Amino acid sequence: MAVTFSDLHTEQGVKSVEEHLAGKTYISGDQLSVDDVKVYAAVLEKPSNAFPNASKWYDCVASHLAKSFPGKAVGVSIGGSAAPAHAEAPAAAAADDDDDMDLFGDETEEEKKAAEEREAAKKDTKKPKESGKSSVLMEVKPWDDETDMKKLEAAVRSVEMPGLLWGASKLVPVGYGIKKLTIMLTIVDDLVSPDNLIEDYLTCEPNNEYIQSVDIVAFNKI
Repeated sequence: MAVTFSDLHTEQGVKSVEEHLAGKTYISGDQLSVDDVKVYAAVLEKPSNAFPNASKWYDCVASHLAKSFPGKAVGVSIGGSAAPAHAEAPAAAAADDDDDMDLFGDETEEEKKAAEEREAAKKDTKKPKESGKSSVLMEVKPWDDETDMKKLEAAVRSVEMPGLLWGASKLVPVGYGIKKLTIMLTIVDDLVSPDNLIEDYLTCEPNNEYIQSVDIVAFNKI
């Protein structure tokens, strides 16, 4: 529950602080708080020995504040008449303002829009980009005229991998009874390399039983 003090520039006001601090070290709780600073700012000077609780409390707060403000003080005095009863209100309001201070201020519409654009850009970079595709025409040559071309084509189409799609094919006469297989294929560029396909799959075991060589006749981006 909030504690109210008034007329702290008067002896009667300091007396109310003295009575409140009976059996206590601080205004609120068991640690120095902003409440102590508010009351300290409203008390014009250290209470006399007639108010031992308030005097001890005043010294304690002054000691803590001295640690927070280590610069050398030469002392100042404030002229004029005694402050009116509501004099502590500005100090209290200032302390409240410090508690609620927003160092960065409210976010403007422009800042909000910029933040949204940055978030959208981050999401776009996280989306996997669709890789390009290419259409390839290959010529597959057998060893001789005794090679079973049906088995040769079956060997070619047996090669399967992500991003590879075999298409139409036909047998083209070469001469001396030998035919070659021309076959279309579509590849995803990031997943399939035509050179690796030939060297690591088509012209190595067991497919090299039927396939002598493979050439790329045409290569077009889709």
